[in-house]
Amino acid sequence: MDYLKSLNEPQYEGVVNTDGPTMIIAGAGSGKTRVLTYRIAYLMEKKGVDPFNILSLTFTNKAAKEMRDRIEKVVGTDARNLWMGTFHSVFARILRSEADRLGYPSNFTIYDADDAKQLIKSIVKEMNLDDKVYKPNVVLNRISGAKNRLISWREYIKNPIYRADDESNMKPELGRIYKTYSERCFKAGAMDFDDLLFNTNVLFKEHLDVLNKYQQRFHYVMVDEFQDTNISQYLITKKLSAVRQNICVVGDDAQSIYAFRGADIQNILNFEKDYPDLRVIKLEQNYRSTKNIVNAANSIISRNRAQLKKDVWTANDSGTLIELLRATSDNEEGKLVASSIFEEKMQNHLKNSDFAILYRTNSQSRAMEEALRRMNIKYKIVGGLSFYQRKEIKDLMAYLRYSINHNDEQSLRRIINYPKRGIGDSSLDKIIVAANENNIGLWDVLTNISSYMPGRVANAVMDFVTLIKRFKIDIEKKDAFEAANLIAKGSGILKTLYEDKTVEGLSRYENVQELLNAVKEFVDDPDKEDKSLGSFLQEIALITGVDNDKDDDDDKVTMMTIHMAKGLEFKNVYIVGMEEDLFPSQMMLSSRADLEEERRLFYVAITRAEHKLYLSYALSRYRFGRLKNCEPSRFIDEIDPSFIKVSKRHSKVESRPSSEGNGDFAKSFVSGIKRTTSSQPLTRKSNYKAPVDFKPSDTSTLKTGMKVEHPKFGFGKVVEMDESGANRKATVNFDDFGEKTLLLSFAKLRIHSN
Repeated sequence: MDYLKSLNEPQYEGVVNTDGPTMIIAGAGSGKTRVLTYRIAYLMEKKGVDPFNILSLTFTNKAAKEMRDRIEKVVGTDARNLWMGTFHSVFARILRSEADRLGYPSNFTIYDADDAKQLIKSIVKEMNLDDKVYKPNVVLNRISGAKNRLISWREYIKNPIYRADDESNMKPELGRIYKTYSERCFKAGAMDFDDLLFNTNVLFKEHLDVLNKYQQRFHYVMVDEFQDTNISQYLITKKLSAVRQNICVVGDDAQSIYAFRGADIQNILNFEKDYPDLRVIKLEQNYRSTKNIVNAANSIISRNRAQLKKDVWTANDSGTLIELLRATSDNEEGKLVASSIFEEKMQNHLKNSDFAILYRTNSQSRAMEEALRRMNIKYKIVGGLSFYQRKEIKDLMAYLRYSINHNDEQSLRRIINYPKRGIGDSSLDKIIVAANENNIGLWDVLTNISSYMPGRVANAVMDFVTLIKRFKIDIEKKDAFEAANLIAKGSGILKTLYEDKTVEGLSRYENVQELLNAVKEFVDDPDKEDKSLGSFLQEIALITGVDNDKDDDDDKVTMMTIHMAKGLEFKNVYIVGMEEDLFPSQMMLSSRADLEEERRLFYVAITRAEHKLYLSYALSRYRFGRLKNCEPSRFIDEIDPSFIKVSKRHSKVESRPSSEGNGDFAKSFVSGIKRTTSSQPLTRKSNYKAPVDFKPSDTSTLKTGMKVEHPKFGFGKVVEMDESGANRKATVNFDDFGEKTLLLSFAKLRIHSN
């Protein structure tokens, strides 16, 4: 029990108070993983709870593995018997055992997003609908949103509100697509990711004996990252813990950033309403970051109304002030960030892996990548194209899946004519029509093809059926690797790729070999009891984006969106693109709830940093093919100015050196643009209103010292001109808004005589 001595008082409370409903509010960097780990170890070691009776739910396989490894170090290999994993992996395991109750085969296929979109694309085409209106992404998001709110296609079609909403959005057939999509998945013996949650709820609602079975099995239920749960996930955990009420949820409302995926912050904000005798434990000491970073994060999140009050603090050193980088353009922003990383590495003997660049949208990575390449700084992008999304991998995976589940329509579409065997799209369409007209499965048509399609194509189909039947026998007799290897060879995929001697062909061949290596590792893993191909496919289907990253140990700068960065930490963090309409996103400004989610996202970004934090913004940026002037993000102004300084790395439009910054903004504004002699930053409020007859002047003769008027910023004086390059710029000191650098090709300025 020595591990208990390493805990602070709230952490200790969270570990030893195991009975009854408990909510642990865990501030950023407060050691929540340690508390969850030791809580489970304590249950097993001190209270004698059988690990088979403990359910621990996480959001990534990586988090589950880390926790299991930590627990094993404390209690030994018995930790391997815990029911621990992601929501999707645990519920898929339950559904495998109980699939027949819902009419599914136990070896049902799990469709990823790409599979789901391909099926929707096929349905839209078959219904003769406009694929520009019914885009797969849009349709899938609508269906996913309905499932996450536990709305079946039957309820969706009957609901006049959904129907009216779809009609107003010019998509009146969404309900019919949802119905067809659900029926086709069922017919194919397949579930998408949302179905794993939706069908678990259906299972527990319609089969109370099954619910009771798992209620009796799970004496203790624990949920990590509770703020990210949706309604469906919450209801499942609530049902499972209803008998003993031993439910423990761990989370931080300030880090709830996945509303776009269906996460409902109300789950954590209103948890006490469902459990009046709830014990609330707050982990408020941050062990990760410096005082300046922690206090800056607190000053930001305090502006949100919807939150659970806590006072996050740290005993760490104050550290350096947050550094603000100002650039003239997005390309220059990339150069400033790359230069800063290079200097930090040289001066402080740091590694590339000590740095992370975080951005709001993936498109921002381009300028950063180019700048890092120019300086020979290695980097990796997390959340790019996954290994398992590559075409050659998807092709072989489709063969593996179809050999197990002959009803898997999406896999059939992918492999029936690859490698080419003379079964074209028109032949496949005829097979699908025959299946629909006779209300039978595609496999039934294929196995009796001569009854539906005579001639050469029928012979090719029969050869294909024989091939798949042979693979099925191999799968039943051999382990996952032996079966996968035989299928890779027997399908002709390996031969086809090997014969392609181009660089790309060689790369694709090596990728398939790497997939076979992964299957071999799976089979050789002593912790895997089930060595079957079906078990391997289920594990792969449930891998998440961060888990796919194979370069964790490489010495590379990490680049990713802020959403991807949640749960991670780095010594030095750069948050780039701190501009209005980019961060906060212009799509998240229509309501207070949206803006507060963006502010929580900024809070998450800040609290990834351990030692140093940099914020950067550009005065101009290419957006949708056009160069646009940019305004610094309101979030910069929301940081308490005593925790931030303007960088000494000047952009070329700076008119004079910035203050080095000592926490006093008497000489330098938070935004790095505005300057004043006051001890407080100026606000952007102004009584100026542009006159009705405002007409911009020809600025080709504009010079330093001239007085000008801007329709938004009011009156000011030109303090510097930049005539270099194709884009002339003017730095104007506005009476109410301080200094702003404007591109004269876009700026509307009226020149006034001196």
